Amino acid sequence: MLPGLATGVNVATVLIGATIGVALGNRLPTRTRDVVTDALGLVTLLIAGTSAMAVLSPNLSALVGESAPMLIVLGALLIGGIIGSLLRLESRIEDLGGWLQRRLRGSSGTVERQRFIEGFVVASLVFCTGPLTILGSLNDGLGNGPDQILLKSALDGFAAIAFAASFGWGVAASVLTIIVVQGGLTVAGFALGDVLPDAHLAAITAVGGLLLVGVALRLLRIREIPVADLLPALAIAPLLVEVARLAQ
Repeated sequence: MLPGLATGVNVATVLIGATIGVALGNRLPTRTRDVVTDALGLVTLLIAGTSAMAVLSPNLSALVGESAPMLIVLGALLIGGIIGSLLRLESRIEDLGGWLQRRLRGSSGTVERQRFIEGFVVASLVFCTGPLTILGSLNDGLGNGPDQILLKSALDGFAAIAFAASFGWGVAASVLTIIVVQGGLTVAGFALGDVLPDAHLAAITAVGGLLLVGVALRLLRIREIPVADLLPALAIAPLLVEVARLAQ
């Protein structure tokens, strides 16, 4: 399979899943959709926990020392959060979701608009911040095979059904984010010619896990953490690993 085609498969599974979810959601009472959202929040929390455990990676500790990994994750989140908040990433993504809602659905009530935006933002974050997104897209670009992205495609398809049952067509709009993020990482992998070192990838995975904790808290209606503002932390993490390595 040519590099990049796996992302096309991912887009197709999300669109199919979202269509099924919207069809089911219209037939489900609000209480049932809330239970589905809670279940997704708990599963997202489980995935987040397993990803965040990458901070204990032996490869990372061997490269930067035993005490540095936690500080790297903390520093990445703090620096990334400052950058993201100054760039108003959360607000810009919400604005994009609102613009898409107006284009695709026309004018509608505030509740409908907020539901669309929430579906777009949450689905975009869940589909694009996991380790499979990063490593799978890079490996696809490197020509190492699309297996990881194809696995992610299947998982995203089922998740899209559940998300769309609760949030509607905003979940389908998240394919634009998938195209930009996964497509960009695939191109980056093609350009890099080699995959990220295991230690750097572990730092990215750990930070991504904590971002998914924020997504889970949103799904569980515990706290509206502006996760999008923290997205630059994914780029800051490997830079801090390199700084810590040089300081050894």
